[in-house]
Amino acid sequence: MATPMTQRQRRGAALFLAPFLTLFSLVTLAPLVYAAWLSLFSEQSSGLGLGGVEREFTGLGNYTRVLSDAEFLHGFLTIAAYVVIYVPVLTLAALAVALLLDSGLAAARRVTQVTLFLPHAVPGLVAALIWLYLYTPGLSPVTDWLGQSAGSAGVATTHPLLSVVNVALWEWLGYNVVIFYAALQAVPREVIEAAALDGVSGLQLALRIKAPLIRPAVSMAALFTVIGGIQLFNEPKILIQASSTITRTWTPNLYTQDAAFNRNDYGTAAAASLLIAGVAAVLSFVVTRLANRRSTA
Repeated sequence: MATPMTQRQRRGAALFLAPFLTLFSLVTLAPLVYAAWLSLFSEQSSGLGLGGVEREFTGLGNYTRVLSDAEFLHGFLTIAAYVVIYVPVLTLAALAVALLLDSGLAAARRVTQVTLFLPHAVPGLVAALIWLYLYTPGLSPVTDWLGQSAGSAGVATTHPLLSVVNVALWEWLGYNVVIFYAALQAVPREVIEAAALDGVSGLQLALRIKAPLIRPAVSMAALFTVIGGIQLFNEPKILIQASSTITRTWTPNLYTQDAAFNRNDYGTAAAASLLIAGVAAVLSFVVTRLANRRSTA
């Protein structure tokens, strides 16, 4: 039976939790409360705000307007298509590379891990700028090699979704490889040795023993990837300059940014951002429950 905490232990726990709770309140709770307050008003400003601001209480009007906006809803269809392509490709590719590194067949494993992880160390904005250059016809040697002429539409225009998936895959593959490889290192060595003694081939060992044993790590990585997909912003924002098919409302986050800084409609932007957060929270709950069911099955 657990003994109750003493008053001194409670004070010590409160002291250690205070910095986290303070930062959490300042950077998470306070912005959420402010966004919720903004979402209840309709606020329009002209230019840089020098023409004055008109604010009117609308209640749930901003939410109704956002949910009835075809551009906002279409952004979620874009995200759905992005997630359907990106999450399986990233997860399977990272798992395959991690299993290869863990098998001992790959030489210079540490150098390979560092090399794969380096793109993740590059800020997303910088990575998007690099790929903007690589996608621009007439400037990029890649598009010229693929047969794109200077006057053509370019890869980012003809295949915008695949272009964004490619950038995100380049950024996050190494990170997921490191996560999966660390999980593989925690697999009991006696299990692997017993399988080897039973004559299990390397491919069977990877697919039937190692991969199932690290399923929680794979599920958690997939969950975070889905949540990150809902927040897609940097890559399409930069690639707008190289694509005529990526619009200012192509994703929900782009829609929010357009409402706030192009249309100066902060109430609509706040309502849209809270709806996006709600969708991410619900999706996180659903994916977590499904992952827990599979792990206990």
